[in-house]
Amino acid sequence: MSVTGFNAGLAVQAALVTEQAAIAASTMVGRGREKAADQKAVDAMRTGLNALDIQGRIVIGEGERDEAPMLYIGEEVGTGEGPAIDIALDPLEGTTLTAKAMANALAVMAFAPRGGLLFAPDVYMDKIAIGPGFDPGIINIEDSAADNVKRLASAKGVAPSEITVCVLDRSRHANIIESLRDIDARVRLITDGDVQGVISTTDPDTQTDMYIGQGGAPEGVLAAAALRCIGGQMQGRLHFRNDDEIGRARRVGIDDLDAIYDLEGLASGPTIFAATGVTQGSLLDGVKIKNGRAHTHTLVMNSVDNAVQRLRSSRPYMAG
Repeated sequence: MSVTGFNAGLAVQAALVTEQAAIAASTMVGRGREKAADQKAVDAMRTGLNALDIQGRIVIGEGERDEAPMLYIGEEVGTGEGPAIDIALDPLEGTTLTAKAMANALAVMAFAPRGGLLFAPDVYMDKIAIGPGFDPGIINIEDSAADNVKRLASAKGVAPSEITVCVLDRSRHANIIESLRDIDARVRLITDGDVQGVISTTDPDTQTDMYIGQGGAPEGVLAAAALRCIGGQMQGRLHFRNDDEIGRARRVGIDDLDAIYDLEGLASGPTIFAATGVTQGSLLDGVKIKNGRAHTHTLVMNSVDNAVQRLRSSRPYMAG
């Protein structure tokens, strides 16, 4: 894979774009209008990307070109100068969270050289992830949640009751939650936002050891891009509910519908990840508008120099 022009300096540019999207989305916090909030974030992110000197291609976006006027899969962004970059993004991860003024809404984006990210269709994905510092093979998506927790507990030298697992609060996860509670593991339920759920396994302050559950495949690739920067283990397997979803996979070149993707399969080579808080959350603070200025809190990670930064920025803000 050619990485010409792909360097740590791109991380600052990625952060600027997610900050712009977060500020735009923050104007819709608590207003109950999910689509309007998403559109604000999309418009700001597209404007920011098109100002960058990159040959950008969206590989994880908001559907195919004919589905919505969003940042769609296959869209070209940037000035057309500079490095050829594949981009995974979610301009507003947590539209419902934003509309209801709930915690943990983010603007999220990842960069990789061309071919560095799985071209994942907009379908569900079964996921399991842990943070860095463990020998390979601790997790196995084909095993029960309880068995995975027992192996992680053994590796940490603690009882399963000392392991905290993050799970999306969905009825489809009833068996997972039951399996975890049968061994007395702690279960941290979240209403939305499984990108931050996966990333939380890398942050000791969140006290989350593992993420398990079924969520969007695009979000799985975004989360994997973050883990590539800081280390960790992750597995994902696409879940198809109908023939239409299988067709989406085949259109993006996926032939093995039962494949299990490890971290390398989801995000290979160097990656850059940026996430800016829209609403207050466990991972990042939300946007605050004070005295005519917008204050943001952004997590920036890159595997080029293995840097992890938390940036607090302030810039002039004009409502409109």
